[in-house]
Amino acid sequence: MASIRREADGTYTVRYRKPDRGSTMKRGFRTKRDAEAFAATVEVSKLKGEFISVSAGRTTVGDLGEKWLANQAHLKPSTLRVTESAWAVHVRPRWGSVQISDILHTEVQTWLSAMSATKSATLVIRCHGILAKILDNAVMDRMLSTNPARGVKLPRKAKKEHVYLTHEQVHALAGEAKHPLLVLFLAYTGLRWGEATGLRIRDVNPLRRRLNVVQNAVEVGNTVVVGTPKTHERRSVPYPEFLAEALSEQMKGKLPDDLLFAGADGGFLTRTGTSKTSRGWFVGALQRAGLPRMTPHELRHTAASLAISAGANVKAVQRMLGHASATMTLDTYADLFEDDLDSVGAALDHAASQKIVLKTRSQA
Repeated sequence: MASIRREADGTYTVRYRKPDRGSTMKRGFRTKRDAEAFAATVEVSKLKGEFISVSAGRTTVGDLGEKWLANQAHLKPSTLRVTESAWAVHVRPRWGSVQISDILHTEVQTWLSAMSATKSATLVIRCHGILAKILDNAVMDRMLSTNPARGVKLPRKAKKEHVYLTHEQVHALAGEAKHPLLVLFLAYTGLRWGEATGLRIRDVNPLRRRLNVVQNAVEVGNTVVVGTPKTHERRSVPYPEFLAEALSEQMKGKLPDDLLFAGADGGFLTRTGTSKTSRGWFVGALQRAGLPRMTPHELRHTAASLAISAGANVKAVQRMLGHASATMTLDTYADLFEDDLDSVGAALDHAASQKIVLKTRSQA
């Protein structure tokens, strides 16, 4: 049990044992009653398995953050890069030297609100997630009783309007592009840029007109890192028959391990000249075709739109795009299914009308 001692200055000190049997103390209680109350809470917390060491709370966010970051090897390279950047630029400068027991919920909210005034919602949410996950680990390790970063108000991400191209617009864009087949390929398969540029000849099945998406070539800085697709799952994606001849020509003379869409040096084709801010081939093609600004990645939206308008169901579109669930597909492309509401109304009206007719006949 804890022991209480009165000091020469009139304050009280509580000496007690931690769950690991190590001895420690807490000084500075002004009354014996306060000291006894603290001693009682210590014993109760040990019995409940909720004991939090005072010394553990003196650990800084910086110490825990570096350990947390070292354990994020499971993240995709592109995700890990932005996570490391957010930690180094925004989280560590503010919280690195702060002891975890000194962090207040209101201080976290003030920090996030100040960031929201000048930074994007995506960055603010990412920075909050880093701090919150670090403190989650501290709670799990019994270094904190609660996480002061949880329950704060976060900014909402502004939903970006999707750009959907028609069949005619897709072909017009391809006709103006440096890589016409790649434009058509992205717009009719829905593959991500890294998935398309990571395809090898062996991944194309001309007989079934299927693509085996098994890897993703992601640009991290100036390096292309090859890994699994975004959801870590391989998938089979169909391509339309009108692309078959052009793809066969694209594969002619290449070995199974060669890239389907390769750069000038035979290596991975990079995004150079495709972003909204550059004056590269993709932006130039959009301008010449008279189309709104977009990125090659946004051709996935067109692929979803064309597939749905052709009658594909949600589950098929989900598998084609490599979404984790059909719910994600519906949430992302809810606007493409608005016409279905009219069909629901018409179907309900027809069903109700039939019931009324049958009831009228039976009464007669």
